Amino acid sequence: MIDIPFTLDQLRILKAIAAEGSFKRAADSLYVSQPAVSLQVQHLERQLNVPLFDRGGRRAQLTEAGRLLLEYGDRILNLCQETCRAIDDLQHLHGGSLLVGASQTTGTYLMPRLIGVFRRRYPDVAVQLHVHSTRRTAWSVANGAIDLAIVGGEIPPELQGELKVVPYAEDELALVVPANHALATTPVIDINTLYHLQFLVLDAQSTIRKTIDRVLERSGVDARKLSIDMELNSIEAIKNAVQAGLGAAFLSVTAIEKELAAGSLCRLEIAGVTIRRTLHYLTNPHRYCSKAAGAFSQEILPLFRDMFPNMILPVGDRPLASLPHS
Repeated sequence: MIDIPFTLDQLRILKAIAAEGSFKRAADSLYVSQPAVSLQVQHLERQLNVPLFDRGGRRAQLTEAGRLLLEYGDRILNLCQETCRAIDDLQHLHGGSLLVGASQTTGTYLMPRLIGVFRRRYPDVAVQLHVHSTRRTAWSVANGAIDLAIVGGEIPPELQGELKVVPYAEDELALVVPANHALATTPVIDINTLYHLQFLVLDAQSTIRKTIDRVLERSGVDARKLSIDMELNSIEAIKNAVQAGLGAAFLSVTAIEKELAAGSLCRLEIAGVTIRRTLHYLTNPHRYCSKAAGAFSQEILPLFRDMFPNMILPVGDRPLASLPHS
């Protein structure tokens, strides 16, 4: 049997130093002294007989061996957490945790309402919501950092065979203008009219922006011909800018329900064009499914129709019928 030359505490310290960029900040985050952190790293390097950090710069940089150990260490620590949760699940669904992921729009406007229903049913379960890009969220599901996710962007091709990807709903993108806009009283416009509007959009590198552009292209709208007047860094900023009369925008219907109801935004229909994107529900079938995750999948997600009547369910109206119980 091979002697394991490191401890879980040493892996936690390595991860903290890599995340914080310095031994001192890592020590502070772990509530231990800096000499204790340094001593553990020295022991670890001696046990492995390789340097783990390049100490020549101001920031603690991992060596190639350090990066390799961190990669495997992350997987080991995630598996340890998964083991503890599996043992806890043997008892009951009182306590425990649920780690949920979402892309930007779904994480801001959709997932909090679903989590709210879950918390009312299971108040003792601690829920964490991680909102990132679709790519980062998908990788978090793949490596076990989160239990499940709902995303609106493209799933990385390299993860297609690794994850269970279930079409969850169709999210419609609405063209909105200020309530006092000249077109506000026009029930329907044609595509050519789009190219004369001034648009407010997210940054060109934004995952949401790229997704919207792809959806527009599939719907017959040439995104390259749209006149971009301003780039902003959040959906909320775009909504406020449209309401202030600065331009038009394409926004998810889930993000503008209140504004449409209040009359502060006006939605325009485009003749012959309906712009939708598919939201996907992600799980990792190769990892343990906790009772909390199973309850969320089987009890909360099917309530979607009543909670979001403006969105469309996949064919069959049973988007999660194939998901297993925990």
